[in-house]
Amino acid sequence: MKIEQIYTGCIAQAAYYIESDGEAAIFDPLREVQPYIDKATGNDAKIKYIFETHFHADFVSGHLDLAQKTGAKIVYGPTASPKFEAIIAEDNQEFKVGNCTIKVIHTPGHTLESSCYLLSDASQTPLGLITGDTLFIGDVGRPDLAQTIVGELTQEKLASILFDSLRNKIMVLPDDITVYPSHGAGSACGKNMSKETTDTLGNQKKTNYALRADMTREEFVTEVLDGLAIPPAYFPQNVMMNIEGYESLDSVIIKSMKALSPEAFRNTASVTDAVILDVRNESEFVKSHIPGSIFIGIDGNFAPWVGAMIMDVNQPLLMITPAGREQETITRLSRVGFDKVAGYLEGGIEAWNQAGFETDHIESITPETFAAHFTNQSLVVDARKPGEFNAEHIPGALSIPLDFINNHLNEIPESSFFLHCAGGYRSVIMASILKSRGIHHFINVENGISGIRKTDIKLSNFVCPSESQ
Repeated sequence: MKIEQIYTGCIAQAAYYIESDGEAAIFDPLREVQPYIDKATGNDAKIKYIFETHFHADFVSGHLDLAQKTGAKIVYGPTASPKFEAIIAEDNQEFKVGNCTIKVIHTPGHTLESSCYLLSDASQTPLGLITGDTLFIGDVGRPDLAQTIVGELTQEKLASILFDSLRNKIMVLPDDITVYPSHGAGSACGKNMSKETTDTLGNQKKTNYALRADMTREEFVTEVLDGLAIPPAYFPQNVMMNIEGYESLDSVIIKSMKALSPEAFRNTASVTDAVILDVRNESEFVKSHIPGSIFIGIDGNFAPWVGAMIMDVNQPLLMITPAGREQETITRLSRVGFDKVAGYLEGGIEAWNQAGFETDHIESITPETFAAHFTNQSLVVDARKPGEFNAEHIPGALSIPLDFINNHLNEIPESSFFLHCAGGYRSVIMASILKSRGIHHFINVENGISGIRKTDIKLSNFVCPSESQ
């Protein structure tokens, strides 16, 4: 049996390719499904099943397109109610893929339909457990998401259910099996995930705070819920797309690949409510951009930040991309359900400049220049997450995390201030949002705290981030 993790770093998501004796199964596929088809074809295998661990909130799964292109059957665990044809498995139901066996283990808690899949070889020896968002490396799935879909649920109820699932369904399995989760560090589906993306179950029992053998239900509920940030606004929308269905990615790409001249681009922006999304490098955006445009660079954690900042998947978008990366941008937007792309600026910002249209810029300085002008009276806004801020920051700085800036604009200082993040990416996102809201009285600090740390500015005493959440 072949077990392959296919990890996509920009959304910290893991899909899985399982193959045995000419048959294959895909677990939690991304929306661009051709790579899975090509992999199976290259191995002379036929994709038989598409297993979904749950209705995902942080990305739109590729289950429908993959089923349509391959004829594979979609499988969910108990209690799932999708609006399309799928096998709703019973707890402990088994599926054969070649000579291997895939056993459904219903593990509600993250969501009610959440299920894990136990992988056994031809001799019925358990080798691995695909855990979805039930169990991560170093963490467990947050139990507060399903309450946005099912009104009578509370995060406390879901956490209590998750406690039982972990202890009665997962921790009783052999210690030597490999845990294969759906996410790693950086995902908003947990709060303390390791950068490692696999581990043995036995080691997780020793190191994962949520699997302590002597942990009471009350302690589990308290610790799992402690420090959870508000989930991004696009999460419930992605859940509904995964339940109800969506337009095929092929159709979305064809519809979105519209090259617009500067004149057509400007006209479209003026007669619609489209957001102008600039995905170039932050250093390019700082120098010159279309007034009112939002920066979210394609080479950062692009899709999650689009979801967190723009929030509404039905928001029409106009794109400014690096040359040749238009289709990539459309595809990566579709991963989080943003399918309403009205076109892209042909020729990029250079064509816009040649047309003589207005541009804007962000005042930006090096960390060394910042240090030369910094005094104890300087106003500083730190755009990093609370845990990063608590770990180390400029004394007196204001913590205003980028994640929820749209809801905290009233906290922005009325006087001139400096703005920074960790490395320069998030502060430019925040800068673009502030400028689009008419706030211009700030200076961006390039390279963020990583650059400031190399100057003579004294930072707060460092605290391990794991202790500062």
